[in-house]
Order: sequence, then C-alpha cells, then structure tokens
Amino acid sequence: MTTHVGDVVGVKAGGNPHRWYSPPDVQRVIDKITTDYKKLDPAHARYFDQQRTLFRTKALAVYRSLIASIRNRYSSVPVGASESIFAPLAQSLGLKPLTPESLLDAVSEGGEPTATAKSTADAQIADRQIKVWVYNSQNATPDVERLTSEAKAKGIPVATITETLTPASASFQQWQSRQLSALELALVTGAGE
Repeated sequence: MTTHVGDVVGVKAGGNPHRWYSPPDVQRVIDKITTDYKKLDPAHARYFDQQRTLFRTKALAVYRSLIASIRNRYSSVPVGASESIFAPLAQSLGLKPLTPESLLDAVSEGGEPTATAKSTADAQIADRQIKVWVYNSQNATPDVERLTSEAKAKGIPVATITETLTPASASFQQWQSRQLSALELALVTGAGE
C-alpha cells in the first residue's frame, strides 16, 4: 500500500511540498496513517484510534497550543518571509504575509526573484511594514541573506525555520514547537507587546 502525502492533502505536482508546515495537512496525514493501519490490521483498529488520540492530545499538545496562541494573539499581523515554505503555516496562524509571492516562489524554486519583487520586499523592510521576518536558514541565497540583514538592521525580529528536523534527533513535535515558540517570541517583540 503506497500513499503519497501530496495525494492525501490534495497538492498537485509543482505545489508547495513542505506540507509539515500546514497543521491541517499534518492532521490529514495522521488520520490517513491511522486509517491505513486499521485496514492492514482490523483486529487492532481500536488501538490505532487510541494511539491517534494520544498523539494528538499529548504528543502534539504544545504544538497545538502554540498554534492557537499565535492565531489568537497575532491574527492579521503583517510578516515577511524568505520563501514559500512558510506560506501554509502563516495561513494557519492567521498571519498576513506581505512578501511578494513571486519572490517567495523564486527563492523556493532556486530561481532569481524579479527586480520588482526585491524592491517591494526591500521597501517593506525599510518602512517597517512587516513586524517579523521569517527566514529559512537552509535556503539562504544572497538575496535572502541581504533581506535578513536588512530586517535585523531595522530592528525587525527574525524567526528562523528549517526544511528538515533541527536537530536531526528531534521529533516532529519538538522541531515544530521550538520554531513556533521562537516565532511567538519574535511576534511579541515585533508587534510591540
């Protein structure tokens, strides 16, 4: 039984592959894994349901709490980002990404952002239109490094995210919760609380 996450969450070829940054997609994958286990071993279906519930309520408790806290306190806060990896999470958190989508996509795909997109992002930072800059440290192009330095120079808090588990020994929930905690702290500072 082979299942592709993109099929489970409805992402077409060429779509944002970083689905672990979409809390609803994380839940869909958990549900799909549980369903598949129950099909493979129906006699233990109740056990698999219990494990899913335990994972959601215990293992993901901090993760889910941080998501709710950020969404409740910082909905509509304008933020900038270095690439599209952050887009699904920003949406789930209710944040307002301002960075041009063309810049986010170009960086994600290894392309060159347009001069207009770079100029817009520069102005958003220079005018402090964004309250936090979210930076993927594992895709640090010269443009990304420049924008990140500009944000720091303007006193805009920078929250770092990564494409892979950091550290490599972390669990999903440890990794994501650590990043969400850092983002929340950046929002506290950037939104002036």
